[in-house]
Amino acid sequence: MASARGEFSSRFGFLMAASGSAVGLGNIWGFPTNTASNGGAAFLFTYLVLAFVLAYPALMAELIIGRHARSNAITALKSISTGPKSQLLAVIVGVAGMITVSFILSFYAIVSGWMIAFFIDPLARILGMSDLSLWLTSDTEIRNSLFVLIFMSLTVYIISAGVKDGIEKWASRLMPSLVGILLLLILYVFTLPGAMDGLRAYLVPDFSRFADPQLLINAMGQAFFSLSLGVGTMLVYGSYINKEENLPVVGSLVALLDIGIAVLAGLLILPAMYVALASGVEIFDEAGGLIAGPGLIVSVLPALFNSMGVIGVFVALAFFALMTIASLTSSISMLEVPVAYAVENRGMGRNKAAVLIGGVISCISLLIVFNFDPLFDLVAGFTTERSQPLLSLFICVFAAWIWSRDGVLAEIKHGSAEADQGLFWKIWPFYVKFICPLAILVVYFQ
Repeated sequence: MASARGEFSSRFGFLMAASGSAVGLGNIWGFPTNTASNGGAAFLFTYLVLAFVLAYPALMAELIIGRHARSNAITALKSISTGPKSQLLAVIVGVAGMITVSFILSFYAIVSGWMIAFFIDPLARILGMSDLSLWLTSDTEIRNSLFVLIFMSLTVYIISAGVKDGIEKWASRLMPSLVGILLLLILYVFTLPGAMDGLRAYLVPDFSRFADPQLLINAMGQAFFSLSLGVGTMLVYGSYINKEENLPVVGSLVALLDIGIAVLAGLLILPAMYVALASGVEIFDEAGGLIAGPGLIVSVLPALFNSMGVIGVFVALAFFALMTIASLTSSISMLEVPVAYAVENRGMGRNKAAVLIGGVISCISLLIVFNFDPLFDLVAGFTTERSQPLLSLFICVFAAWIWSRDGVLAEIKHGSAEADQGLFWKIWPFYVKFICPLAILVVYFQ
């Protein structure tokens, strides 16, 4: 069965795919400004603790369920259900996860299309095509629609090739490229005036913020969302892991990679913002907070690159290559969730499923493009702030309250025969049963 539905051929391939899923645009623009706005290193320290204490156990719940069932989210949750009610809940959670991840991809594709447009812009300027450059950086419905279709076509192309020849192959190429570009950009930005001010904003702790409950809430939310939890992506990727792999180890490595890249992104974005400030670019919004989100990427940083002269063209090219890669590694994991269901439960061919589902999501994206103001924030807010936390809560419920403890241990022992003697098994069941659901509810109601 495993070979028929695909399987990661190596631990490296899985790590690149899973960390690529977790490392997205939000990590690169959201985490650094969230850190700077919440006490610098005080937030960073709190985030690091919570990522391993709370988010990692939730990640492991998805990986363990996925590898046990070797199937998509709906079938996987049904396989560990104990009666009609829990089976019905499994269907509801699985379907809600597919719908949620599809809508996340629909607005994500719009922002990712901007990244491709801004990546082509430096090339147009190098070639002296000023009219094309102006069009690429203008926020128009035609431009946004075209690049949504280009981005979704790339995503569909990779997913159509399958697990080994598509997801694993491209993630194994893209993620090392992402890290390499990120490190080179950090080294360059550190040489510029103002960079050290940004580094201090990022790494010097504001100790008074440790007593602020809002810091804890923000760090908890960042930890859960940065690991791509709740919508079934890690569950589906877990279903492609070889039975001989040590799940606690590979789960730890995924968490380390994601957190490490988020921390590296902070070493780039915050110094770059203060370099922009030193160059006369406004980096604070009307409320006095640092500009974050898409505004940071399509206004603050391009203004900085433009102020650098000729070298700025090449820095912009490298930066938006980085952003495009981060977009693509996340989007392929999102599209895989509904495609896996269509292939396994509806008997569709992978190519047909990828094209059909990708086409539907593209249509939703285009609908948002032409109704941007009322729909974009509505879709983004509902999926990431309302739906995703609740789905993550139910994944924990299935892993700790519905699935038998012996069944969970048996699955973990496939790749680690002495798992019941290790520290992971002494701590994880309690955390995923009590602490993780409570933490998710706290974040949700906040």
